[in-house]
Amino acid sequence: MSNQDLSITAKLINGGVAGLVGVTCVFPIDLAKTRLQNQQRKDVYKGMTDCLMKTARAEGFLGMYRGAAVNLTLVTPEKAIKLAANDFLRQLLMQDGTQRNLKMEMLAGCGAGICQVVVTCPMEMLKIQLQDAGRVAVSHQGSASSAPTSRPYSTGSASTHRRPSATLIAWELLRTQGLSGLYRGLGATLLRDIPFSIIYFPLFANLNQLGVSEVTGKAPFAHSFVAGCAAGSVAAVAVTPLDVLKTRIQTLEKGLGEGTYSGVTECARKLWAQEGAAAFMKGAGCRALVIAPLFGIAQGIYFIGIGERILKCLE
Repeated sequence: MSNQDLSITAKLINGGVAGLVGVTCVFPIDLAKTRLQNQQRKDVYKGMTDCLMKTARAEGFLGMYRGAAVNLTLVTPEKAIKLAANDFLRQLLMQDGTQRNLKMEMLAGCGAGICQVVVTCPMEMLKIQLQDAGRVAVSHQGSASSAPTSRPYSTGSASTHRRPSATLIAWELLRTQGLSGLYRGLGATLLRDIPFSIIYFPLFANLNQLGVSEVTGKAPFAHSFVAGCAAGSVAAVAVTPLDVLKTRIQTLEKGLGEGTYSGVTECARKLWAQEGAAAFMKGAGCRALVIAPLFGIAQGIYFIGIGERILKCLE
């Protein structure tokens, strides 16, 4: 195996391990973010803490991890693609790795955001349905005679309506809409992920560079972790309005009285007219709390070089 192949394989391992660890730690907060963003006129949850407490009481501890299996399954290739693509493009676009070139760093981040969407879009499409199912069930309580506005993955039974599975949702979407069903909201996902990567990767690279040791050529774990948290928080809050639009568009089943959207433009227009400007920042705090440790852990593991160590042991 050549050094280049070894490097790419190590990057993929690092990204995968980082994704698994990060998602396991922050998934309940991500669930709260999805439910808060999907609330329209009648608020079931007053905030993140209220959402998590009500979810735990109504659905149990495991209810806060609804949709985690999908995320854990697909986050490995997603994070591996994102981190490896950014690193590869940085090396390709920047001739001298010691020189900071903001334009090239932003371009590399843009490329990473485009590459990851092939996994991110279907992953979040399925995850959102599972995460929001509890909120939708609460919305329908006491109104059994009223049919939901959309039930594209329901088999007709109440139990399936309350507790859909990722396999059932994916099968129904593929059967009724084809592959495009799993890629609903692709444009909105790109609109979110590309700006996020353009902001995050250059910001992290410059923050992390401040702690790089001249002896080892790497920053300490703690510094990489803090740099990842800081850059992730800034990028996450900056693109929250786009994340709200993506979440609304990808949510297939709505609560009673909640509207549907045909695209990004209509969603933005209705959101502004019906809920005001503040609605575009719903879940911003949750999103920052999710992304900060997620990318802090990811970058810390990535720069520790777990992948390199695993491959070295296998030699």
